[in-house]
Amino acid sequence: MSLEIVTVPCRTDNYAYLIRDAASGTTTLVDAPEAGPIAAELDRRGWGLDAILITHHHDDHIAGVDALRDRYGARVWGAAADARRLPRLDHAVTPGDRAGPVGAEVLKAYGHTLGHVAYHVPVAQALFSADSLMVMGCGRLFEGTAADMWETLGRLAALPPQTRLYSGHEYTEANLRFAQSLGADPALAERARDIAATRAAGRPTMGATLAVERATNPFLRAADPDMKARVGMTGASDVEAFAEIRRRKDAF
Repeated sequence: MSLEIVTVPCRTDNYAYLIRDAASGTTTLVDAPEAGPIAAELDRRGWGLDAILITHHHDDHIAGVDALRDRYGARVWGAAADARRLPRLDHAVTPGDRAGPVGAEVLKAYGHTLGHVAYHVPVAQALFSADSLMVMGCGRLFEGTAADMWETLGRLAALPPQTRLYSGHEYTEANLRFAQSLGADPALAERARDIAATRAAGRPTMGATLAVERATNPFLRAADPDMKARVGMTGASDVEAFAEIRRRKDAF
């Protein structure tokens, strides 16, 4: 199975993702922030829409689900634990299940919300993480605890290092500025150049590998003694250090 991933900008800074399997002719959508741009991209390419995978219940990830379902006849997958807050599901899934024609692995990703899931597509070496692990960052803790999110980050970052990360928003430049505020780092300087060049070319910053994220994303480095020292948390637990980094980002 050879898959093509198309990033679709939506709203102000959201992304939706189309996963196309040319061999079977099926198209899967991850999240639907709004219907218009997604339908326009499908129609431009002459594709239908077979499946919609929902990560969590926030409106900027589900607002377009029903309109796209009605237009294309797509079937909808989402977390059983959050079904009461999601559009009508054809398939209610739990972590460990497979979702959609691409056989995405459903991963628990609590922290930003309770009920949040991520989708790992091994054959594409891709992780669709929405507002849990994000490129150079992580989501705010609206419902879950710091411990919930730290567990999620550990689970997602443990996927193969060549896995590419597709998160839900173009927050990368702001996340980078925050990371830089925590101290100089040679790996971070190189990352900054790459991000600046990508954005200058008008391209999304999505698709960073987990190997790069592990080296530069401050939220994934909360267990590192050097990072703990930078945020005044030497001797603290990993969760406590993560919570302090998240607190600083919230106030940044």
